[in-house]
Amino acid sequence: MRILLWHGYFLGGTGSNVYTRALAREWSRTGHDVVVVCQDRHPEAYDLAGARVVVPDLPDDLLPVFVLDAYHRLDARLLQDFTPEQRDAYAAANGAALRELLPADVVFANHVLMGAPVARASGARFAVKAHGSELEYSMRGRPALERLGAEALAGAEAVYVGSEHIRRVLEDVVGRVERVHEVPPGVDVDEFVPVAREAALAALVEEARRDPPDGGERHPDAGNAARFASFFSEQQPTVVYFGKLIENKGVHVLLEALRGTGARAVIVGFGDYRATLEAQAPKGTLFTGALEHRHLVHLLPLCDVAVVPSVFPEAFGMVAAEAAAAGVPPVVADHSGLAEVGAGIAAEYPSQYRHLTAFPNGDVDALRARLRELLALADGERRALGLAARRAVERNWSWSRIAERLLEPFAD
Repeated sequence: MRILLWHGYFLGGTGSNVYTRALAREWSRTGHDVVVVCQDRHPEAYDLAGARVVVPDLPDDLLPVFVLDAYHRLDARLLQDFTPEQRDAYAAANGAALRELLPADVVFANHVLMGAPVARASGARFAVKAHGSELEYSMRGRPALERLGAEALAGAEAVYVGSEHIRRVLEDVVGRVERVHEVPPGVDVDEFVPVAREAALAALVEEARRDPPDGGERHPDAGNAARFASFFSEQQPTVVYFGKLIENKGVHVLLEALRGTGARAVIVGFGDYRATLEAQAPKGTLFTGALEHRHLVHLLPLCDVAVVPSVFPEAFGMVAAEAAAAGVPPVVADHSGLAEVGAGIAAEYPSQYRHLTAFPNGDVDALRARLRELLALADGERRALGLAARRAVERNWSWSRIAERLLEPFAD
């Protein structure tokens, strides 16, 4: 098949960016002709298995976003702050870029807004993936955006949600939607694997040495190689968080829960809440800045537990699944798409350990209790849980199966 994969943003850093490049790689690997239409000026940094990348010009360089971050050479503004004319111009420009790439068997667009209006403007058969951030951060409670999403989705041949939670949120926000398919995101189980500690540390330090000395907010902190070598020179109980550093992600809950556990933390990510978190963090916490998969595949095996403490609904717990694939037992807040990932992993655990996969939303004491129990396990017991978590990922969320499922509605 010839697939035009539209994504309004970059190909690294956040969940939908990782999702996009993973699909491009997997579809290309299996013989499809894939063109990615996005705003990433350096796609050569990623393995897309031969997929072509096209970067369309944007009217006045305006980029609609759901959370404000810095975007090099673009004027990023919240979607809800765009005027109707600016939204129309953005959809028209991206739609024109897609039309120049036709014919195609399908246009696969990310995010209800602005993905659905852009895909509709292409004039081709199209599918839309609802990621959740657009629904919760920008569309909910804003009637004009809710109507725009509903109208554009009406023309889609398939609408994908990553969890039952996002299916409910989608209909809460835009009303009843036809042709909805629940297909979770995937994990590269060949990339995220359990690795011996010594080999993982050597590889992580070497990878960090390749980082630019001052790449900015969306890049690793300068000097990480030396910090990693020092931090992991002694083997101590270590908890890892990786994701955005914004208040909704609940990292402050984790930092408070760590007190009294005897564990240290590695906090990976970027965002406007970083300075606040650094001020709250227990002594010895390591902040790394943004890391890519090339770092994470080596960092995760050096950690004992991964925590996803979001206090705001999540479409899916991709970071929990990635940690599990690396053999690191994850603990997630028990709500939204995170709860579905936690339940899938718990199903592979012995019954006496199933409660360790999740904790009540925002409950510091409960999270602290889960961490203490996990860290008190013998190394062999904790490794066994990590391998059970990996089996859950292999069974439910490998990218090869997910990519195949997404194309099933378009198979002739």
